[in-house]
Amino acid sequence: MEMAVQSTKAQGVRVQVKRRWFYRLIQSLVRGLIRLFGRVDVQGLENFPEEAPYIVAINHLHWMDIPALFIILPHEVATFAAEKWERHWFVGSLLRLLGHAIFVRRGEADRKAITQAIQWLKNGGVLGIAPEGTRSRSGVLQPGKPGTAYLASRTGVPIVPVAIWGQEKFWREVRRGRRPIIHIRVGRPFFLDGTPNRAKGERLDAYTEQIMLAIARLLPEEYRGVYADKVHTSLGGATDEPDLMD
Repeated sequence: MEMAVQSTKAQGVRVQVKRRWFYRLIQSLVRGLIRLFGRVDVQGLENFPEEAPYIVAINHLHWMDIPALFIILPHEVATFAAEKWERHWFVGSLLRLLGHAIFVRRGEADRKAITQAIQWLKNGGVLGIAPEGTRSRSGVLQPGKPGTAYLASRTGVPIVPVAIWGQEKFWREVRRGRRPIIHIRVGRPFFLDGTPNRAKGERLDAYTEQIMLAIARLLPEEYRGVYADKVHTSLGGATDEPDLMD
């Protein structure tokens, strides 16, 4: 499946987003495994665009975020993965097979990975990304980093906010003999105003705030973290007066 990754570098080549049969099969298997031990409460699936490209922006609480998101996606999605996994015989192969992985060096601005992500979107792909940049240790929203806003501003693609909670205590509840619930909310897609452009500085920060507020509005109060006090304030955010897709 190396070609799936390499296609992110090819100028003008339409990338694979329609779910292949084995992709749907793995989705069904993962969905069945989760439902064997617990339940999934999903709302807003109709908000996923019928056509790519777009960015899926999620909160990041636990490693279970990925399988929880994976089972509801209507298209194949590219994701960022730590460079250390690229040559791992199993994880690297699995990421390429199912996630069209874009491997990134942690702790620095990886221009190669950024270029691949931009090209993937320009070629019609779907990109899944957590704007917080890393898993929340506190269990609530952390301040967003500008990477998601940077990619959206450079490409002008719509953003679909997704909030997931309950997954962080899924296996703990299973061990206690309970059937936990993973809650997933898919928000309405929106565009960042005036994009595509080359936003930087304060404008990029404003875009990041807009994206984070769109996610925060989908979460219960206790998960909103640093955005709890801002979530009801209109800052030109996506869910107040959004530029919706048709």
